[in-house]
Formats: sequence, C-alpha cells, structure tokens
Amino acid sequence: MAAQAADRLKGFGTSIFTEISSLAVKHGAVNLGQGFPDFPAPDFVKEAALRHIREDRNQYALSWGLPRLRAALAANWLRRHGQPIDADQEITVASGATELLIDAVLALVNPGDEVIVFEPFYDAYVPDIQMAGAIPRVVTLRLPNWRWDPAELRAAFTPETRAVILNTPHNPTGKMFSLDELRELAGLCCEHDVVVISDEVYSEITLDGARHVPIATLPGMRDRTVTIDSMGKTFSVTGWKVGWAVASPAITQALRGVHQFVTFTNAVPFQEALADVLTEAATNDFYDTLRATYTRRRDQLAAILDGVGLPTLPIQGAYFLLSDITGLGFTDDVSFCRHLCIDVGVAAIPPSAFYADPKTAPVLARFCFAKKAETIEAAAERLKKLQKRRH
Repeated sequence: MAAQAADRLKGFGTSIFTEISSLAVKHGAVNLGQGFPDFPAPDFVKEAALRHIREDRNQYALSWGLPRLRAALAANWLRRHGQPIDADQEITVASGATELLIDAVLALVNPGDEVIVFEPFYDAYVPDIQMAGAIPRVVTLRLPNWRWDPAELRAAFTPETRAVILNTPHNPTGKMFSLDELRELAGLCCEHDVVVISDEVYSEITLDGARHVPIATLPGMRDRTVTIDSMGKTFSVTGWKVGWAVASPAITQALRGVHQFVTFTNAVPFQEALADVLTEAATNDFYDTLRATYTRRRDQLAAILDGVGLPTLPIQGAYFLLSDITGLGFTDDVSFCRHLCIDVGVAAIPPSAFYADPKTAPVLARFCFAKKAETIEAAAERLKKLQKRRH
C-alpha cells in the first residue's frame, strides 16, 4: 500500500501565508502580508549572538533552557509584572512560541477534551487542538470592538472544557483584552477548573499607552495559566526561534515532558544572547524606542491605506492593521488579496483564514507594518492603483 498521510492531517492543506508569500515572490509584490520585519535587528542583539558563537558556546543546552537565561527571564517577569517566579521550576525555553503552543496543548489536553478559541484566531491554534485529538469550541470576537458576547462565552464552557487559548495583544486584530475582559475570563476558568494557554508574543509591542496585563497575574490564575512569549517579535529576530513559557511547577513539568521529545533544546548561542539582551534592554530605553518606532510605522501605513479608500480599524498592540475593503466591490477578502498581490503588486493577508467558517468573516484585509519606511512607501505608490478602481 502506498504511504498515506495520517488522518489527523486531514483538512490542514496549505496555509494562506504560504499561498500569499508565493504569489508575492512570483509577481514581485511588496510584501505587507506575513508578519516579519524587513529591517535589521538591533546591533546589540546581533553582537550578543556573535560574541557567544565566537566564544564557542555552540553545544547542547539543558533541555528546558540555559540556567542563566531562565534567571534573566525570571528577573524580566519581576521587573514587568511585580511578581517573583522560580527560574528553575516555572520557566521552559523552547524553539519559539509555535513549538510551545503545541507542547502546551499536548501536555494538558486529552483526546475528546474541548478547547475554547477566540476567532479570528492565529492559524496554528485549531490544528494544535486537532492533533491532540481534542475539539475546538469557537467563540467569536465581533466588531466594532472585537468583544465576545458574555452569554456566548459562558455557554462555551462545558464539563469537557479543558483549556482556553488566549492571544493578547491579538493577531490579527491588534486588540488588547481589557482588565475587565480578563477578569471575566479568569472567573469562568476558576469556576470550571480550566487552564489558559496565553500567547503573548506581542506583549512588548503596545501602542498609544495601552498596558499589557498577563492573565496569569490575576487572582486564581497563576497555577492555571501557561504564558508563552518569544524574542522574535520584540527584538526583530523571528528566525532565531527562542521562546519561553511561564507556568506553575506542575504544568511546567508536563510541558517539559513534551518539549524534550519535540526539539529537546534549541540554538544555544541565541539563548546566551537573549540572556544578555534582556539585561541590556531593561536599561538602554530599548522598549520605549520600540513602541515609538512602531507607532510611527503604524501611523505611516494607516495614512496611506486611509488615503486610498481602505479605512483602517484602531489597534492597541502587535504590528498589523486591518482595513475595510467593502468599498472596492469585492465579495470576499481572498479574491481581494489575490487581486492586490497579482494586479496591484502589494501582498496582504485575508483574515477569513483566521475563522472556522471563512464565510462568516467581515470583509477586511490585514497589512503588516513591521517594515522599513521605504517598503511602506513603495507599497503606497502601488496602492494608488486602487484609487483608479474606485472612480
């Protein structure tokens, strides 16, 4: 019998990111689709990695992360959130946030369990749930403020609910869940004895004074939350793949049990570099500069999109803008994004890919502003073609 893919892969297909990125290359489009910076990482970040490579720190690390990195991560958590954590028993370092997401699901969720996810959702969440043999329960965030309906959220919790996957700041909407929303969710999780897997990879990229609050810091949540973060987005090194999870000792032990058989460990020079970088970034105004720079990029792209008839929605964090494309005559976002890439020469992502049923998605397009000013200006010239379509 010819080899066949496992049943758990049925329905996965090719991600929209792969399709749009391939179209962008084929048609020479300015890529405002996939969420990675096209500008250099900070010099002090790159120099740290080079230093450790030259000093020959290139062999395996302890599976769950270098002790000095975990100590630096614990100090960073205390600095940001005012709560001490145990670097030895509550932090796991792995190969990026995407790995830690599947590690957490496999560590905590049994076949047949239910996991609540909020749509629009990052495209890895539902496949992770399905690969664990569990069942996704979708709660929709709705415009204008991307809020859940409290009754719908409460109804999603059943005796089979094992976990909730939360993402704040949120991709693709740029929403940051308010303290009241986090308290509502935390109350339900405590009531139903449910754990939260909280994806917080954009936690340092906040805009207009918005304050990031990890749900793990709320009463009753420390022992029932896995907080996942990464250096890739914050330090513009998405290819380095260094992520970490903060969780109680019991959850951490389960998480490490999966991680050791997935990647075992990850690049040691980058772990060493992050330990140095966290210490330096806390004292060199890096984070304030990061937020100010992303605010300028957001404002630059928003002005361009608004100017060509693609009005943008407000955001509080991350580095994406959603534009309302209903005025251009397209019935769905996929056909618009294909047209935009092939005929206009700018790549964007259709957010319907983040919905369980794409037909229920609002007609929007997601643009990434983690780009050089020149890249955004190059896109602006091409986007002027859309103005002609409107007349």
